[in-house]
Amino acid sequence: MPITTRDIELLIDDGRLTDAAHELAAMAPQEAASVLDGLDTRRGTIAFRLLPKDEAVHVFDDMSSSTQARLVEALGDAEVIDAFDNLDPDDRAELLDELPATVAKRLIRTLSADEREATSVVLGFGKHSVGRRMSPEFVHVYGDDTVEQGLARVIDRGHDAETIYTIPVVDHQRRLLGVVSLRDLLLSDRAVPVETYRRTPIFTQATTSAESAARRCVDLSLPAMPVVDNEDRLIGMLTLDDAAEVVAAARDEDAARAGAHEVLRTPYLRSSVVSITRVRAVWLFVLAISAILTVNVLEVFEGTLEQKVALALFIPLLTGIGGNTGSQAATTVTRALATDEVRPRDVFRVASKEACVGVTMGAVLGLAGFGVATLAYDTGIGAVIGLTIVSVCTVAATVGGIMPLIAQTIRVDPAVFSTPFISTFCDATGLVIYFSIAKAVLGI
Repeated sequence: MPITTRDIELLIDDGRLTDAAHELAAMAPQEAASVLDGLDTRRGTIAFRLLPKDEAVHVFDDMSSSTQARLVEALGDAEVIDAFDNLDPDDRAELLDELPATVAKRLIRTLSADEREATSVVLGFGKHSVGRRMSPEFVHVYGDDTVEQGLARVIDRGHDAETIYTIPVVDHQRRLLGVVSLRDLLLSDRAVPVETYRRTPIFTQATTSAESAARRCVDLSLPAMPVVDNEDRLIGMLTLDDAAEVVAAARDEDAARAGAHEVLRTPYLRSSVVSITRVRAVWLFVLAISAILTVNVLEVFEGTLEQKVALALFIPLLTGIGGNTGSQAATTVTRALATDEVRPRDVFRVASKEACVGVTMGAVLGLAGFGVATLAYDTGIGAVIGLTIVSVCTVAATVGGIMPLIAQTIRVDPAVFSTPFISTFCDATGLVIYFSIAKAVLGI
């Protein structure tokens, strides 16, 4: 049975450090890193010190940046210098973002000139740009190289590169011309020019959103994607594993926000009550505003409800349908934005498509609602419910579809902006539509 974080906790708490060291040494670095990610700072510090020195470097590399930061602050610079130096520049930059400025500066000073320069390249880009997640350590070949010369360059410089399976081809001004695979170089005639095997590159600008570039890399299953500056000069490579991490983090963040909270930066059992409360409280305030608006709408139509009490029974159904319809549209369009399938300029096309989807869904659900409400009450109530469902679905889908595009235009995260707005909008407008239709159809 695999050793768990809880097992290591118990061994440390019982003082059985030799047994804990034996269990940690027997794990793969990724497994040990996962265990340490789940330990609190005191136990994590002890566990890290129990690792063999060579193993500790690899385990540190596989930890989350928040765990790395905690260990750096708890252990001090001297005990993590080797592990810090062993990190790739992009991982190093992510860790530095987690550390206090004074600690970060001290650690940077411990790096060699080459490593410090590579790290500075990554740190020079915006925190959410792909330039911050690329590796500036790569091996390239020139378009006029022969295959033999290209392989010699890979062998000479490949040990410093994060990936060598996709090799960028550049000119002598380092402008990107294309890519070749290591397989092509290994299995080709050594005298043939590299240009023979060059393929059109799929690349990205360094200032592009990391999430957008990463999704493209993952969706196309690219082993690595070249990253260029504004003049198309090669400055780094985004590897598939780094892209997968970015996509996974974005997915977790979107899922959390869809559930009305933020992502916890530490494992649940290690998170304090205050930190859990903090990531949920803001969203609860937003939803509370939505509830207040709903109450105000109900107050406005109080007379209508008094004349037809049965209308109150359908309120949860209609607000639920509206909220879910809007959220579905927002999620779909947010995903399309992330993969560059749509742009903010497509707002009218998106609105038109979502309105059609809303009408179609509303017609199906409205027909069912009409039948149930008619059987339970009368034709008048059935007509109100059916027409309201059609109207609510159409409005909610249209608004849900365009809100991510508006958020993107004003440079706000669509997941942050869309979810609370749609919840508030659909509840309030859904009730206004409902009671307006009720008054018109029932004459009350």
